[in-house]
Amino acid sequence: MSTPHRVVNPATLAPATGFAHAVVAASGQTVYLGGQVASRPDGVIAAGTLVEQLDVAAGNVVGALEAAGARPGDVVSLHIYTTDVAGYRASLRDLGAAYRRHFGHHYPAMALFGVTALFDPAALIELVAVAVIPARDRNEP
Repeated sequence: MSTPHRVVNPATLAPATGFAHAVVAASGQTVYLGGQVASRPDGVIAAGTLVEQLDVAAGNVVGALEAAGARPGDVVSLHIYTTDVAGYRASLRDLGAAYRRHFGHHYPAMALFGVTALFDPAALIELVAVAVIPARDRNEP
């Protein structure tokens, strides 16, 4: 998946695997997404495992992006909140596969936060994204 933004991974920092150290956003319109969990349209958490929840939550992020006129490649920042950091580390391969189903190989600036709880007690993960829709995608000069 391509991105209109400039991804920066300086050689002076540790290799960026599964994230970018910095993203320089193209000129455009910024979209701030609210936190997305693995909820169905009725608001009930749809999945049980951390991997299943990431898969549904990432789909919800993409749905919100599309409703705002953005695409997954427009994401410049992604914060991942989880109540199970150890489980996250243990499931990296499967989590990566679930992530790529929605975002391809586009890795924005990302951070993982371990939290004691999320608003919905059944939620294990919540995704908060910022995207920039490039001006050229909006038919602007």
